[in-house]
Amino acid sequence: MRVFARLVLTLLLVAVGGLAGFLSATTFRPHFDALASQITGNVVTDDSGGPKILFYRNPMGLPDTSPVPKKDSMGMDYIPVYEDAGGASDPSIVKVNVEKVQRAGVKTEPVAKRVLEEPLHVPGSIQLDERRERSITLRAEGFVEEVYAGATGQHVKAGEPLFRFYSPQILQAAVEYRIAAAGGQKRAGARKLLNLGLPESYIQSIPLKGELSPSLDWLSPVDGVLMKKNVVVGARSMPGDELYRLADVSTVWVIADVPEQDVGRIKTGDKATISVRAYPGQAFTGDVAFILPELNAETRTASVRIELPNPDHKLLHGMFADVVIDTARSGEVIAVPASAVIDSGNRQVAIVQVAEGQFKPMELKLGRRGVGFVEVLEGLSEGELVVTRANFLIDAESNLQAALTALTSADGSAQ
Repeated sequence: MRVFARLVLTLLLVAVGGLAGFLSATTFRPHFDALASQITGNVVTDDSGGPKILFYRNPMGLPDTSPVPKKDSMGMDYIPVYEDAGGASDPSIVKVNVEKVQRAGVKTEPVAKRVLEEPLHVPGSIQLDERRERSITLRAEGFVEEVYAGATGQHVKAGEPLFRFYSPQILQAAVEYRIAAAGGQKRAGARKLLNLGLPESYIQSIPLKGELSPSLDWLSPVDGVLMKKNVVVGARSMPGDELYRLADVSTVWVIADVPEQDVGRIKTGDKATISVRAYPGQAFTGDVAFILPELNAETRTASVRIELPNPDHKLLHGMFADVVIDTARSGEVIAVPASAVIDSGNRQVAIVQVAEGQFKPMELKLGRRGVGFVEVLEGLSEGELVVTRANFLIDAESNLQAALTALTSADGSAQ
């Protein structure tokens, strides 16, 4: 029995010796060294004389490290983290393997001065120019004998007859005018007719001799569109009754609803581009004429008036409009692409490339936002390279490095 036990022990010793010799072969040396470092806690040294490998970290930035090479659940190799050859480096600098940077598609762009394009997109509606509306109201009692402009929406021109009107009061004033004119008091005789709202052209047409027409055609004072019509043939009209309301639509207003936080960006004279659904692909241009000095209490928006030429009368009262106001101001500012800014809600950060494979996060103070670019007030200088693509990967590297640094510091203080 003792002889058998000695034989088994001898065979085991031979097997262990053979395994040690096999592991010492060149093919398995790195894995053996990594295993040895895991057991002893020493840093693995690259045989090529390069920097020492401290550990391997998760390629997706997860807080998972390994003392030996391995792959994650997606088959990606863990990335080696090397010991700093200089001994003391900036702890805020993130070092990423150049090959890893290329695979991730990291792109940089220099910080430069530029003029920001700041279009403001807001909804609006087409409204009539209130200064170009005209009410046709008589100052004398009378009766409507004929209606020429008989439909709402009808276009009329200045001097075109609107209706035919008989008024005893106007007829009496016309007779008195003839008597005054015959006595050389034409101006004094015309005063009553003018007070009744009769135009100068009608007064000049009154014959000084012969039969006097008992009725007159009331002419349109302006070019416009009939917005209201309150007259029918045979109707009796009393002083103060509005018979027509005309609107000159050759110029219209666009009332844009601007959110409270954007009101400060708009100035009188800013250019605006308007589009409506009735004419897709066609743009109308105008200028900001006035900003109403009050907010809508329910929507918290300000009404901004834009004057818009409408010579073809295409734009109709009440149409909805999409308004783009150009709020860009002259002068260049330091700006970076919007994709370069990492916004956590509490702070804004950009990743700056300080050298090949070395990056540093910089906290920013931002200003105005334009089309694709953001003004930088503090944190960057002109000419610096900022990462515009795959910056979240480097940010994850930075967070992981900060966590490991904090963990190392905690371990050192505990000792």
